[in-house]
Amino acid sequence: MDHLDGLRVSRKTGQSAKMLLEILGDIWMISRNPYLQEDLLTNSDHLQSLLEMMNQRTGRIIARAEGNANVLQLVASATEAVKSFAASFPKTTALRDRIFQALLPVTSRDNIDFSGRGRVAHVTDATDWRIEYPFVVLTPDSEKEVALLVSACIRLGLTIIPRGGGTCYTGSGVPIYADTAIINMERLDRVGSVKEMAIPGVVEPVTVIDTEAGAITGQVAEAAKKAGFVFAVDPTSKNACTIGGNVAMNAGGKKAVLWGTTLDNLISWRMVTPDGEWLEVTRLNHNLGKIHDQPEAAFQVTRYYADGVSQKGEIEQLLIPSAEIRKPGLGKDVTNKFLGGLPGVQKEGCDGLITSARFLLHIEPKTTHTVCLEFFGADLVLAVGAIVEIKNYLDNHKLAGCAGLEHLDERYVKAIGYNTKAPRGERPKMVLLADIVGDDEEVVAQAAAEVVKLAADRAGEGFIAVTPEGRKRFWADRSRTAAIAAHTNAFKINEDIVIPLEKLAEYSAGVERINIEQSIQNKLAMAQEVATFIESSSFSDFFVQGYPSSQEGEAIVLLNGRWLTAFWKKYKNAGSPYSPHWTAP
Repeated sequence: MDHLDGLRVSRKTGQSAKMLLEILGDIWMISRNPYLQEDLLTNSDHLQSLLEMMNQRTGRIIARAEGNANVLQLVASATEAVKSFAASFPKTTALRDRIFQALLPVTSRDNIDFSGRGRVAHVTDATDWRIEYPFVVLTPDSEKEVALLVSACIRLGLTIIPRGGGTCYTGSGVPIYADTAIINMERLDRVGSVKEMAIPGVVEPVTVIDTEAGAITGQVAEAAKKAGFVFAVDPTSKNACTIGGNVAMNAGGKKAVLWGTTLDNLISWRMVTPDGEWLEVTRLNHNLGKIHDQPEAAFQVTRYYADGVSQKGEIEQLLIPSAEIRKPGLGKDVTNKFLGGLPGVQKEGCDGLITSARFLLHIEPKTTHTVCLEFFGADLVLAVGAIVEIKNYLDNHKLAGCAGLEHLDERYVKAIGYNTKAPRGERPKMVLLADIVGDDEEVVAQAAAEVVKLAADRAGEGFIAVTPEGRKRFWADRSRTAAIAAHTNAFKINEDIVIPLEKLAEYSAGVERINIEQSIQNKLAMAQEVATFIESSSFSDFFVQGYPSSQEGEAIVLLNGRWLTAFWKKYKNAGSPYSPHWTAP
C-alpha cells in the first residue's frame, strides 16, 4: 500500500497505472468467467494474443518507469501474475485429460461436464453465494455409478460436493476450492410405486414408497397423494428440492407439526461413504410417529464393499436415546449434527452421498380446512399466546388435529408484499397458517371456527379456506422465500433455528433489536468515514485534479463540502442523528 500511495502522489499522466490495471483486470475477469476460460482453452491463438498483449504492457510500463523502484517492484509482481495465469491453462488441460482417463471406464463422456454452462450452473445454490467455480460436474446415470465416481475422484485428489436441486440456503453446495467435482444426482429420479410391506420390529405391514436421491420431493408427494396417502416431508422448496437433500438436511416443513421431519419418516436409506464404499441404514422398531416419542431409537447399519453387494464386516446396531436426537420440547435440534452417530441424516452431505431412501406414508385425512390468522398491533406477546393456545387446543382435540403450521413474521410479510385479507389499510405484524384435519367434516369446521375465535380473543383476525383452490392460495405466500433476497446484501444464507414456541415473542424482539443496533452502527461508521475524508487534503484533490476548473464546479464542491462537514460537526456536538430531536444542518 505504501508503494501505491507513493506512486499516486508522483504520477503524471496515469498511463502506466492504467496499463497495470488492465493487465490485472483481464486476469481477474477471465478467472471469474468460465466462458472466457473455455474460449482460451480451445483457441490457442486467442490465448497467445492475450499473453503477448499483457507482456507488451509490462514492457511499456518498465520503459516509462525511469528506474523508479516502486514501479519496478509492482511490474515484477504483475509479471509473476501473468506467468501464473499463463501456466494455469496447460495445468487445466492436463487435469481434464487425467479426469477423462479415470472416469471414462466408469461413466459416459456426456456425464463429465467441463463446460462453462455446467460450471456456472453449479457455482452456487439458493444462497447465491459464490466463491469458486467447480472444476467439473459429474452426472451419474445410476446408483452404482456414484460409488465408482467417488472412488475415482478420491484418486484424482478432487474435492467432492453432492448436489440435488440446488435449493439449499446453508451454502453447503457452494464450492470453496477450485479443484471441486460436483456430483449432481438429478438423473437418479426413480420413484417407486406405493406398496405395503413388513418392516423390522413392526407387527403389521406399513405403507411405504421407495425413491432415488434425485427425485423431486413434490413428485414423490404427488405419487403418494394419488394412492391416497401423505408424504410427510414438505419443505418450502418441495417443487425443486430432491430426496437426497431432504435426508442430508433432515428437512421438515409445515407437515412436521403432525408427522415430524425426514428422520421421523425414514424406513431405510443407502449412501456412498467418503471412501467410495456403501452403507445401508435401516430403522428398527419404528413407532410410525415422531422419533422422540420413543425412549430410544434403534438403527441397523450394514456396510458393503464398492460393488454394493458384498457385505463388509459385521452388521452394527445403533441405540440412540431420544434426548440425543431431540431436545425436550423441540421438534428438531439443528445444533446437533452428530445425532448420536447416525450416518447421513442432517450431515449436509459431509459424511457421504445419499443415493436412495424408503419412506413411511401416512393415511390422508378425509377433510382439511386451512386457517389464515392475521395479528395486528405492536404487542407480539398477545399473538404468540394465541399460537400456543391454538397448538394446545388442536393437540388435545380427539377428532381433529393440526397437519400443517407456519408462522410468518413482520419482516417476511413485508418482503413478500403480503396482501392483507382483513379490511385494514396495513399489513399484519404476524401471520399464522394452519391446516386443520380430521375425518368428520363438521368436526373439522367446528375446530377451525374455534381456532379463529382463539385468535380474535388476542386481537387477531381469521379466515378459513375449505376448497383446494382457496387452501392453495393461502399457502402460496409461504413458498415465496426468494423475495427475501431483495432485502439482503446480494445473497441469503441461513440455517434453521428451533426455539420453544412460548419464547417466540422474546426471540423476535431480540432479533429486531440486533437489526436496529447493527444498522445504526453501520450508518454512523459510514458517516465518520465520510467526515474524515472531507477533512483531509484528498477531498479537494479528488474533485479537481485532472479536470478543468470552473466557477460552477468549485461552487458545487464547496457547497457539498460545507454541508457534509456541518453534518458531521453537528453530529459530534449534538449526538446521534437518530434522535427524534436532531435536525439536519
